[in-house]
This record gives sequence, C-alpha cells and structure tokens, in this order.
Amino acid sequence: MNPDEQLLAACDFPAPGTAAQLAVSGGPDSLGLLLLALEHGLVVTAHHVDHHARPTSSNDADYVEALCRELDVDFIRHDVRVEPGGNFESRARTARRSAMPRSVMTGHTMDDLVETILLNMMRGAGFDGLTPMVDDPTKPLRNVRRNYLHFYVSGSGLLPLYDETNDSPDFRRNRVRHELVPVLCDVAGRDVVPLLARQAALMHEERCWLRELGREDQDIEFGDADCRELATWPTARLRLWLRAKLTHADEGDGSHPPSAGEVERAIAVVRGEAVATELSGGIRLSRSGQRLTRE
Repeated sequence: MNPDEQLLAACDFPAPGTAAQLAVSGGPDSLGLLLLALEHGLVVTAHHVDHHARPTSSNDADYVEALCRELDVDFIRHDVRVEPGGNFESRARTARRSAMPRSVMTGHTMDDLVETILLNMMRGAGFDGLTPMVDDPTKPLRNVRRNYLHFYVSGSGLLPLYDETNDSPDFRRNRVRHELVPVLCDVAGRDVVPLLARQAALMHEERCWLRELGREDQDIEFGDADCRELATWPTARLRLWLRAKLTHADEGDGSHPPSAGEVERAIAVVRGEAVATELSGGIRLSRSGQRLTRE
C-alpha cells in the first residue's frame, strides 16, 4: 500500500458514490479533504464561507470557486459578516455552521481533535469535552495526521491558501497548537497527539456504555420525576440525567449541555437545597413540592 492509499485508508468516508457536502476554505486541510473525497469516489459539493474578516477573503472564495470549476465540483459560496472583536473564533464558527448544511464535512485532523481536547480541559470538561469528533461522520479525517495531509496536498501540485490568522497568538487555539502541544511532547519525550487521540477513543467507548446504562433514565421527563426518588440516585447518575435533560439548542452551533456549575445548581434544586436556578439558554429550573419544572 503506497502512502496515498494509507492516507485514504485512515479516512472515514461513506461509500463511494455517496453525495457529500464539504467545507472548503482553500487551506491545506480542506484541500486535502476535497482531494481525498474525490479520490474515494464521493459526489462532492463544496461550500465556502466568506466571513469578510480579512481584506483578501473574497479572493479566497474566488480561488476555491475556480479550483472547483477545474475539478468539476459543484460550488456554493456563503457570504456572512463576522465583525472583529472578542471571541471571534467562536462567533466565526457559529456563523459558518449556521450558513452551511449540518451534515457538511470538515477537514479536522487528529491534531485538531487533540487541540480541542486541550482547549476543553482548560475550560473544565467531562466526557463530552474530552471525546470531541470521535465517531463524528462530519470529521472523516479525524484519524489523519496534519503533516501527512499537508504532504499529500503538496504532492498534488495545488497551492493551498495561507491564512495569516492561523499564526496569531491572539487566538487560544493557535497558542495550543504552536506552544502547548510542543511543550507536552518535549516533557513526555514522545508525540502525545496519538496518545491523547487514543485516550479520547477509549473514553468515548465508556461514555457510550454509560449512556446505554442510563437509557431508561432518559425516558423520565421532568414532570414525571419525583425529587424524593431522584435524591436517592448516586450523584453521577443524577448528573448524567440532568445534563441530558438540560441540553439546549444553539442556533447554528448544534446543541450544548449545561456547564458543570449549572448541573451542580440543578442538583441542589432536586435535593431541595434551592427552590430554583437560572441556566444558560434562557432556561429556568424550579421545584414545586416534589416536581421539577423546566421553563
């Protein structure tokens, strides 16, 4: 098996001939995704989001459109406005997801997976935050290393676009990528990326097992739950139930569970230590008698 075949074998694409929506920014990761998807035999539609955050962003869109024309790939341009300022990464990500189909595939690699784990750890994370992208069909390159992908793109003769913001220390992910991961590798004396990715895969299996154990619990709705019974549950069981029940939709960005602090406040309501609590997403959890109300 030659290197290109090995790279393709590491991808998690659907069967050849399947229609696939791809997010293509023009950078090396998304170009690699596009080329590998075509090599695998997917019927591709490329989506490009122009944030208008850089003076050259429209040129990027033109480049991707011309490339797709050359490759005979359907192309859709999405124009969104993301103003510079605080929390730009998060706002830009939300804008992208809102503009494109939910099933759109992205060029996130194993290195991106590990960077996300580390970012989530710094915020404080449970199983969900420590197992990102695992078993996610929209992340078919999650088992591919970034450097192998870039080498593959270089061999194609295509010149990927360069986004200077990827080097800016103003963005936390860039500092994790360029500073934290190298330090971890140096301290460990080895490449920690596959180790942390393997850890995420193992934790994902345990997470799935726990969810299976709690499947019957999830059939219990707030209005049917008796707080006297809930209060006898082990805290871990109650926490998992509350996280599932209090997860809320976020426009363009999927759904989000409550934070650890919010879950603890919800547990206090269940146990009668508080009458009510306000949660993110405009949710208010209250207790009347032995019943819970989610508003």
